[in-house]
Order: sequence, then structure tokens, then C-alpha cells
Amino acid sequence: MPKNKSSKIYIAFYKPYGVLSQFTPESKGDLTLKDYFPKIPKDVYPIGRLDKDSEGLLFLTNDNIFKNKILDPINKISKTYWAQVDGLISREALVSLAEGVPIRIKNSSYQTRPAKASIILPENIPERNPPIRYRKSIPTSWVSLTISEGKNRQVRRMGAAVGFPVLRLIRVQIANYKLSSLKPGNWEKIHPGMVY
Repeated sequence: MPKNKSSKIYIAFYKPYGVLSQFTPESKGDLTLKDYFPKIPKDVYPIGRLDKDSEGLLFLTNDNIFKNKILDPINKISKTYWAQVDGLISREALVSLAEGVPIRIKNSSYQTRPAKASIILPENIPERNPPIRYRKSIPTSWVSLTISEGKNRQVRRMGAAVGFPVLRLIRVQIANYKLSSLKPGNWEKIHPGMVY
């Protein structure tokens, strides 16, 4: 890891389930980014967040221009998630997700922007520890959802809005960068040209 504070650092990290997207624990025993990056320079921070119970791609950087390009809603940077949902998702639900659905954000109704939604049969998904609950009588299905906004717990709220609660959520792509060969807990140095 570069020690020179003037060096620009760009990292793609596969955040595992149960890890906070921050360097400081909220309660005793919390796993944080510090557990994976113990010697990272103090000016490097994650771009955006993934909830503790979500997994997948998280960028870290000390480049504010890069950070703002990813986060500023005006840029409409796309993010793709794979969501394992409760039940066999219907075509009607997929159409609703693609057209936009009303969700609740801070006690207000918000209409999500149009998205890309499709059923997928993903391969090589790492096991989650602990695994999601298994119910023999209720199957699950996987949905790929690409959005260009990032409201708090948006994908989970969207799944709930169409009647298919999200059991497992993995962010697999931001703009042009895909997780590809990274495994949970792994990271690699990248450069902005790999993203946009």
C-alpha cells in the first residue's frame, strides 16, 4: 500500500457479508474495513456504502474527484446488483422494477427511476456465512437489477415493494468495473479508466 499521502489510491474491494463499510466499529465485535486494510493511509475512504448484510463491490480512494464522479446523482453512474429473493419472481414484478416503483425513504414516498431487471441463474457465487435461511416449501430466485441512483437500502426496498423480499444482495458492478475474479475479502488496485 502506498505510504506517500500525495499518491492517488484506487481500490476495488469485495466486501463480505457482516462487514461494516467503514473503519470504525459501531459495537463490540463488529468487523470493519480496518480488519482488511490495517495499514491503509488515513485519507482513504470508501465511496458510498454497502449495508452490513449486503455483499460485493466497494471502491476505496483518496481522490475526491473520482469519489464525486461516482456519487454525484447528475452522473447517473449505473450499479448492478444480484438479489436472491423470496419466491419465484413474476414477470409483472420484473416489469414494475424496470418501470420504477414507489418506496418509502425517511417517511416520504419516492418513485424509483427506470431500471434494468431480469431473472438470472448466476454461477460461482461464493457461499455466504451464515447462509440465508432455507425453507423447503418456498423457493428463491435471483434477479439482476441495474439502477442509476443510490437511495438508502434501495434494492431491498424495491424488492419489498413488488412483494419479493431480498434475502441476499451482492453488488457486482459499478459503471464499467465488474467484480469478476475477486472473492469476498479480496481487493485489487485499479485506476479510474477501469471504471468509466
